[in-house]
Amino acid sequence: MRHLPLAIAAVSISLVLTGCNAGASARGGAEQVGAGLGNAVTAPLDDFNLRRQEIPTVLLQAESSPYDLRNLNHCRTIAAEIARLDEALGPDADAPPSQDGSYLSERAADAAASATLDAVRGAVTDFIPARSWVRRLTGADAHSKHVQSAIQAGLRRRSFLKGVGMQRNCAPPAAPAGFVPRRTRS
Repeated sequence: MRHLPLAIAAVSISLVLTGCNAGASARGGAEQVGAGLGNAVTAPLDDFNLRRQEIPTVLLQAESSPYDLRNLNHCRTIAAEIARLDEALGPDADAPPSQDGSYLSERAADAAASATLDAVRGAVTDFIPARSWVRRLTGADAHSKHVQSAIQAGLRRRSFLKGVGMQRNCAPPAAPAGFVPRRTRS
């Protein structure tokens, strides 16, 4: 609870900063804080294991068999599996940066909104006495570790599949972004 005034101040500063930007960027930062505020305030539900982050099926499959090549005989099926992993994990490290045309002020507003939500999340979870023990006893810590394990398995599987695609002379996205398939003789 000692950080609650700090969190309120952070929300206020973020809203002022996002309000200083013109047009869509001001609305974007404030909307981001508004949209994420509910999750930040209810963060203790995660600690008490009353709310759980759902693990996508593709990551659970990757966790159980990261090097499985069944039904991945063609470049298009490898690309489809990589697309499923991209949907669950976000873009791969070799993906080109998005050219969203955002302004520096919009990125600053996004950073301020993220910092605000982190401050609120920290403030509302600080009031839980012996939080680490609560997380262990409720199973929230074990679930969090399982989520991280599934993410790591998904990252390994995506890398493996891109290597297989490269070995099979597939074009991206079934291979790393910079790979140029060799021409085959007909």
